[in-house]
Amino acid sequence: MRVGWMLICFFIDVLLFMPKIIRVTTAPISLNVLLPGQMKYMQANGFDVIMVSSDGPELSKVKEREGCRHHIIPMTRKMTPLADVKCLWLLYRFFKKEKPDIVHSHTPKAGLLAMLAAKFAGVKIRIHTVAGLRFVTSKGFGRSVLITMEKITGMAANHVWPNSFSLQNYILEHKLVKKEKLEVIGMGSSNGINLKRYSLTALQTDKLQAIKNLVHYEGNLIYFLCVGRIVHDKGIDELVQAFIRTYEKNMLVRLVLVGAFEDEVDPVREETKNYLSSHPGIIMAGWSDEVEYYMSFSFALIHPSYREGFPNVLLQAGAMLCPVICSAIDGNIDIVEHEKTGLLFEVRNQDDLFQKIEYALENKAHMQQYALELRKKIEQHFDQLIVHSLLQKKYSELLAFQRN
Repeated sequence: MRVGWMLICFFIDVLLFMPKIIRVTTAPISLNVLLPGQMKYMQANGFDVIMVSSDGPELSKVKEREGCRHHIIPMTRKMTPLADVKCLWLLYRFFKKEKPDIVHSHTPKAGLLAMLAAKFAGVKIRIHTVAGLRFVTSKGFGRSVLITMEKITGMAANHVWPNSFSLQNYILEHKLVKKEKLEVIGMGSSNGINLKRYSLTALQTDKLQAIKNLVHYEGNLIYFLCVGRIVHDKGIDELVQAFIRTYEKNMLVRLVLVGAFEDEVDPVREETKNYLSSHPGIIMAGWSDEVEYYMSFSFALIHPSYREGFPNVLLQAGAMLCPVICSAIDGNIDIVEHEKTGLLFEVRNQDDLFQKIEYALENKAHMQQYALELRKKIEQHFDQLIVHSLLQKKYSELLAFQRN
């Protein structure tokens, strides 16, 4: 009995002294897609982790996978001033109740509200990860509002972690955050990539066949892949135009789009919509959580986005040995080096994209070599276990400094 009581006391002591981290994202889809496994890792390595987001269809999956507590705050991605003030108050009350050692936010709206609420609640360690800047592609009054939001977030946080070096340089250049608050963890990336999952040897034959059936796969065709939201800012308009020109020269090419439309936020042009629904070379596959299967049989991934932080899809493609053609923007250029680990083209330039597609078709051996080099780079710097351990080490350093 005495030994049992001693063990109970030991575990109580451990629990009492476990540092508490609250991870905040606007919606559960971000916990699910951007940060899978990270909260579980921290929970297993000495931290008491609480997740915070709005409600959503992904929530049950996230809670089951991560094994951590979750608290709902009804944040929205849009500008909703009255609702935002309410969420700020709810976050403040929650932080005062839980008394976390660290509040770490991700995504713009969550960053603004969580960093302000944490500051008001007296949380000593306030971290915000920047994984892209929405104002880069905005104009007018909306752009000014978004810039102001980023600056307020940066002032309320005492640590701001851009997830790429090029993004950090952009933040410094535009004076969004003080230099002493900025730090890139490791070589970048918010979460790294699970190389046990994203591997050709991990694919299940039946799933692969089902996806091939979905796209009516034929072995003699050449499949280009694009993964992500089907919106203007992802470069879909230029991609479709460049692909149509490619198809006119080679009717064996196909363009597979894995993603969903978001017409209410940033719609593609009507002309593009018409091509997406009617062009014989374009295949709309819909949203999928298993993009690695598409990458396994694709000739190349094309990622024509206008803005990024540190795009996971490039890591996923690289891990799957799928060659990459992407826009030369911040984030992308931290992963892909032109004609070494992939091909870069000028953002928004459909002519340059078309030329890079043509080059890829004419230099298949080069593309495969680029893919091999990208896989090596990912194994060295972006394995999820490496990224998670670096984050854990940084948390521990901040906690030790705070105690001293």
